[in-house]
Amino acid sequence: MHSQFRPCIDLHNGQVKQIVGGTLHDTDVNQLQTNFVSTQPAEHYARMYKESGLLGGHVIMLGPRNDTAAMSALSAYPDALQVGGGINLSNAQQWIDRGASKVIVTSWLFPDGKFSMERLDQMEKLVGRDHLVVDLSCRRTKNGDWIVAMNKWQTLTDMQVSKQVLEQLATKCSEFLVHAADVEGLCNGIDQELVVALAKWSPIPVTYAGGASNISDLHLVTKLSGGRVDLTIGSALDIFGGTQIKFDDCVEWNRTGTLSFL
Repeated sequence: MHSQFRPCIDLHNGQVKQIVGGTLHDTDVNQLQTNFVSTQPAEHYARMYKESGLLGGHVIMLGPRNDTAAMSALSAYPDALQVGGGINLSNAQQWIDRGASKVIVTSWLFPDGKFSMERLDQMEKLVGRDHLVVDLSCRRTKNGDWIVAMNKWQTLTDMQVSKQVLEQLATKCSEFLVHAADVEGLCNGIDQELVVALAKWSPIPVTYAGGASNISDLHLVTKLSGGRVDLTIGSALDIFGGTQIKFDDCVEWNRTGTLSFL
């Protein structure tokens, strides 16, 4: 069993972008650092993923004015892409009805930065466990703990990523998505210790994102996790203006689990 490459479509102001993690602010737009702004619409990438047979990709809406772009991606590749960003009880089922395979929930589960099991129960009852992904994107503290971050990774919550927490949440959702916010978008390497911990602690599938800089990172994540953690690659990909990793090589990896094309 080898880890899978999971594709992504990150949307900001209706455009496909690759953003340096932690630089997206609600109030200070000057802090935003982008690695890439696409001239292609969201559905272009969705069609590409469909043609390549890629499953489990995620569409993340970073802030407002992204609904139309997200819907176009879902229309191009229905029942295959997960949608996150601003998901709550009032719109979750609507996104499933629009063609999302699953909805990804983060900030809504943490009113005032405090985790609400009641809200997770409500969301699971609404869309069903099989249609629910919990986003546990996190930042690392000085003492080495990983703390879940919300509000575009600007606000630390009261939740520490741990075996106990993952086991508890796994009863209500079918997957975890974990961005390592400190290394997201930097292409300087993955957080290997986090990948190992996720593989060890999570009883359900996990997708890790953040810092991938080489096609060999797919092999590394496979080795570190025993194939139990999948990898999202963004800024390093050639389809997002990167120079380190070819999209076609990732597709080939998913089919074969080998790096023979290096």
